[in-house]
Amino acid sequence: MGSRLLLTGLLLLATAAANAAEEISWDELLPPELRELQETPLPVHDLSLLGEMDAELGDPAVQMEPAAPVVQALDGRQIKLPGYVVPLAITDAMEVEEFLLVPYFGACIHVPPPPSNQIVHVRSTSGIKLRDLYQPFWISGAIRVERMESELANAGYRIDAANVEPYVY
Repeated sequence: MGSRLLLTGLLLLATAAANAAEEISWDELLPPELRELQETPLPVHDLSLLGEMDAELGDPAVQMEPAAPVVQALDGRQIKLPGYVVPLAITDAMEVEEFLLVPYFGACIHVPPPPSNQIVHVRSTSGIKLRDLYQPFWISGAIRVERMESELANAGYRIDAANVEPYVY
């Protein structure tokens, strides 16, 4: 009986480890040969600077690279990635459950969208209240290498049934 219980416990731990999300950075969404070449803009925390960025970066509606190369080896991995939410749909309860995850605040709205390999299309398991959209979030789940087009920007990756939690820094 004791060895059976031990075996069950070990199987549960192995399953949990296999399903555990690996924390990754935005650079890991870039193919290795692009990591040195493609610069990810730094996050903007001072919202008063957004007007200056508009003038520097140009038309916020034009995506930098809508069909950027992706990392096929990421497909199916359980990952955890921090970022900002750009809503695609708002529920009747005034929550966002479908959105683009981007590496910096204002992407796709105030400044041009980043390349598609720096955007993740997300469908979450729970809604994010509209009033909370100005803060960063951790998104975790199985990432898929899959292109998605929207009016705001194209995404090179997708996470369905994502877990969402506030990013605390």
